[in-house]
Amino acid sequence: MSKNFEEQMEVLEKIVSELEKGDLNLDDSVSKFEEGIKISKSCNKMLEEAEKKITMLVNKDGEISEENFEA
Repeated sequence: MSKNFEEQMEVLEKIVSELEKGDLNLDDSVSKFEEGIKISKSCNKMLEEAEKKITMLVNKDGEISEENFEA
């Protein structure tokens, strides 16, 4: 089952914490780093997809209409 954004961010924060402690050997550090990169890319993809779905309500001449959000 795929994890949602918040769950993935929690896992990423744990990985960062483990790496910052410096208690892991080189192989484990590299493995954790690779896992973190994969999670980071997945979170970035989720954010990009969410951004595409965001709409803004705009008041035009007393009427409310939807426009696609553009960053």
